Amino acid sequence: QVQLVESGGGLVQPGGSLRLSCAASGRIFSINVMAWYRQAPGKERELVASITSGTSVNYADAVKGRFTISRDDAKKMVYLQMNSLKPEDTAVYYCKYRLRTPWTLSADYWGQGTQVTVSS
Repeated sequence: QVQLVESGGGLVQPGGSLRLSCAASGRIFSINVMAWYRQAPGKERELVASITSGTSVNYADAVKGRFTISRDDAKKMVYLQMNSLKPEDTAVYYCKYRLRTPWTLSADYWGQGTQVTVSS
């Protein structure tokens, strides 16, 4: 009943920028935490950035100063602005929402992922 859809991934050269977006649909009462994760081939999924309903943000050390997370609650969207991209940022990026629905007080929902490839 709740779906998350990411967009904005693609191929970019080192030093370039991309902006990822994630949109939610379905019956949602409130969204607590919105986050971006990524998973590179052969590696575990890792947290990239998160933002709470109070707009407190948290970043992985590897992306601090380069990535910016933001949210638009009216649109139920979260964004990830990625600057100064490096080849090691190559991964599938997933959004995750922790939210309240008519059926659950708190549950995590994931998007299907969007590929980001940083290569010359």
